Amino acid sequence: MTQDVAAARTPVALTIAGSDSSGGAGIQADLKTFTVLGVYGASVLTALTAQSTRGVSGILAVPPAFVRKQIDAVAGDFAIGAVKTGMLNDRETVAAVVNALKHHKLHPLVVDPVIVATSGDTLLAPDAVQAMRDELIPHADILTPNLHEAARLLDQPVAKDEAGMLAQARALLRLGCKAVVIKGGHGQWAEAVDLLVEGDAVTRFALPRITTRNTHGTGCAFSAVIVANLAQGVPIKQSVSDAKRFVHEALQAGTRLVLGKGAGPVDVLCAVQKRSQRC
Repeated sequence: MTQDVAAARTPVALTIAGSDSSGGAGIQADLKTFTVLGVYGASVLTALTAQSTRGVSGILAVPPAFVRKQIDAVAGDFAIGAVKTGMLNDRETVAAVVNALKHHKLHPLVVDPVIVATSGDTLLAPDAVQAMRDELIPHADILTPNLHEAARLLDQPVAKDEAGMLAQARALLRLGCKAVVIKGGHGQWAEAVDLLVEGDAVTRFALPRITTRNTHGTGCAFSAVIVANLAQGVPIKQSVSDAKRFVHEALQAGTRLVLGKGAGPVDVLCAVQKRSQRC
């Protein structure tokens, strides 16, 4: 009986995303982040990528019906505390995921609109962008685009300053999601600024920019922290604040990593390494 009670209290987070064979982003980054934060991670694969630090050389989509079968299997077994979506590949996959989310009433939902990889490779079919706008984003509790993703979702130029970021965040909010955090990590300002917009409330998060080529997986880690926190009952604003700090520390620790021949990953394992005074 005691073991059953303890198991029932274990927070579970679900990631619905693509696989990154280099281990720096996607499902692999999400599960590492969940583990670091003490949350049990379940996963649904939407696509396989042949990927390294130098780019994406191939994508093999998982059939949408099998994506749905994975969600049904996990949701029918676990008490899922929060869920995130990452790479969804095509319109049919978006539709399958949305239908499953609604059927199983999976919330809170964090939508990380993965459109382009850090390397610049496209990860979302053009027709899927419209499906994401029309079907997935209205179902989201929080949307986490970077500057380029926000611009693509709105068919607008990339925001050049915080006023532009705020305007785009508010435009995205009108698509139907409950909250938007637009990430300014790809900006050129001295600070890396993120803006969280919930209704009329705006919260600014800013930390010094870190210069490094090892930025692979930042968006995945950011949204994964939010999901892990939400699965444990942490409010959105605190979850975003924690995600901002986590990614900042992972970028900082990642400057010392020598992995691959291209844009290496951030070090999401830094939190574990801190316990042994390794970073």
